[in-house]
Amino acid sequence: MSVGRLDEPSEGLLILTTDGKMSEAIRSKKVEKEYLVQVDGEITAEAIDRLQKGVEISVDKSNYTTKPGKAKLIATPPKLPVRGKKIRDDRHGPTSWASITITEGKFRQVRKMTAAVGFPTLRLIRIRIGSIELDDLDAGEVRELDLTSFDSLRNSP
Repeated sequence: MSVGRLDEPSEGLLILTTDGKMSEAIRSKKVEKEYLVQVDGEITAEAIDRLQKGVEISVDKSNYTTKPGKAKLIATPPKLPVRGKKIRDDRHGPTSWASITITEGKFRQVRKMTAAVGFPTLRLIRIRIGSIELDDLDAGEVRELDLTSFDSLRNSP
């Protein structure tokens, strides 16, 4: 079974396991999930600050304020594989990149968070779950993890 989900337009790290306890530990609010986000426009320091403090989003037809997390501007666009489906071209204005780290995982949360601060998500890539990183894994590529990787997730603070 997959641990957590990525919506169709999202990319990145997905862990597969048959260990239910491991799956539960990863989905817990103790394990950080880090995302690289390309947004529409040049994201501001104020927007980054709001993302860090928590923003109000809609979840299951009611308002929800996200827990404080980590967010930072990425000055230089990350080196990533070219996306098969083009998002848009430069004629539509500038884009920028940020890193957002959260411990919860509401439906389309990161996309809703960036939209709430005025910068809709164009591309979303999960690059880390706990201490397990995407590194240079290409789309569709699989890497078997050793038990120490899972132990670090189980013992997250």
